[in-house]
Amino acid sequence: MPRRETPTSTAAPFLLLLHLLLLSPPTNVHAVQPPTTSPIKTVVVLVMENRSFDHMLGWMKKLNPEINGADGSQWNPLNTSDPESSRLYFRDQAHYVDPDPGHSFQAIREQIFGSNDSSNKDPPPMNGFAQQALSMDPSANMSRDVMNGFHPDSVAVYKALVSEFAVFDRWFASVPASTQPNRLYVHSGTSHGATSNIPALLVKGYPQRTIFENIDGAGLSWGIYYQNIPATLFYRNLRKLKYVSRFRPYDLEFKSHARQGKLPNYTVVEQRYTDLKTAPANDDHPSHDVYHGQMFVKEVYETLRASPQWNETMLVITYDEHGGFYDHVATPVRGVPSPDGIVGPEPFNFTFDRLGVRVPTIVVSPWINKGTGK
Repeated sequence: MPRRETPTSTAAPFLLLLHLLLLSPPTNVHAVQPPTTSPIKTVVVLVMENRSFDHMLGWMKKLNPEINGADGSQWNPLNTSDPESSRLYFRDQAHYVDPDPGHSFQAIREQIFGSNDSSNKDPPPMNGFAQQALSMDPSANMSRDVMNGFHPDSVAVYKALVSEFAVFDRWFASVPASTQPNRLYVHSGTSHGATSNIPALLVKGYPQRTIFENIDGAGLSWGIYYQNIPATLFYRNLRKLKYVSRFRPYDLEFKSHARQGKLPNYTVVEQRYTDLKTAPANDDHPSHDVYHGQMFVKEVYETLRASPQWNETMLVITYDEHGGFYDHVATPVRGVPSPDGIVGPEPFNFTFDRLGVRVPTIVVSPWINKGTGK
């Protein structure tokens, strides 16, 4: 695969999904397929939580120099307005259980622009991560945490997948905001104006059309395998009685359906978002233990690998947003179109004309060349 230099947002794999699946003929057509027909019939989507590319995969550059990752030369000042400020260099000593850095709209603005002034900074300097963390923790402990990534051996499942499949290093969160606005983008291409997590609106449900309805319209199948909270129900349109059977308990049905070759064309796997002693969270959201996230990804991958559907499957592992952790690649701030013209609420009145921070994305399929760096 050629190296991609253009930015990709978290909404992109699902446009790719439609392209792949809708190129395929209906199952009742027995004519010889044209050469452009995709072998992919099942796309599995797993969206993890709140980690930047450099934090999770930046040090994978040691495995593949083509990956735009970390080499130890990247740094942030503790004070962006002081030329003599102390510097924190990016290291490979991240811990499995990290604190939860700032990732609100205003926190992200400071992280990427170095201040609250987002004008005339193209590209953004990406120099405010340590400073913003210091404002939350004056001891500088959090600043050191956000300026650390995982050594490849510490995230061995990702190390194996990056070595065998494709890693995308120009994949940015869809909106420079927190979790739910980005998760809304994932399956609908818009947050419907949301730039923060507003519980009342999430309970009410967001009204935009989703990819699930498009898949229905194309005569294809979809299903959501959830563990404790199906966050996809924040889309109001999925709360219809006719969709009840599309929501399936992961522990009871995912492995069974994979083993039987019955996974839907568009399969969404949701994690455990809540952290209980008997059922620890496996979503990677700080301060949840990344070890459990690695074991979860391993389980999903191995389940698919053993399925009779494996040779027609593509697994997309990505993250909703960066969670406040450092990334050195400048966020795109030019040429980003609003998906629907909706303006975000006051006081920011965001027009959705720039993306969020780069996030980890790995695409797994038997049709991908080994060790592809994107």
